[in-house]
Amino acid sequence: MATKKLGFVIRTLPYKIEGSRLAMTHAISSQTVEIYLEDGDLVEPVVCFIGDGVLNCLKSQLAMKHYGITSLEQHVKNSLLLDLNVLICKEDVDRLGIKEDALIMDAEDIGGETNAKLVPYSEIQKAMESVDHLLFC
Repeated sequence: MATKKLGFVIRTLPYKIEGSRLAMTHAISSQTVEIYLEDGDLVEPVVCFIGDGVLNCLKSQLAMKHYGITSLEQHVKNSLLLDLNVLICKEDVDRLGIKEDALIMDAEDIGGETNAKLVPYSEIQKAMESVDHLLFC
């Protein structure tokens, strides 16, 4: 049995750039690759929001109103619904003056049981060092 650990580090703004959306889409879709794996093999993704990327985790995004696109709020919730490990950098949240209750920390409204974690950057660094494949965007 082998576990491939995948890391997705999102540090770009949620709008005007496709990087955040593509990373979230890849993280979510990583759960479908198990049909191509040998029996017992697993894929274990971790999604880390750092820098301006923490803005992707804000509740009540108005992307459709302002830009005519769906928000990443649903992508974050779908990640939690699929039990992905979602880490949000505490230092960057504090630097931007964001309160924890303004962040998407769960997906209970769609049946999710996993919560996002507000963690120090040192924990995100450990997660990045432990993965087999790392995507920065």
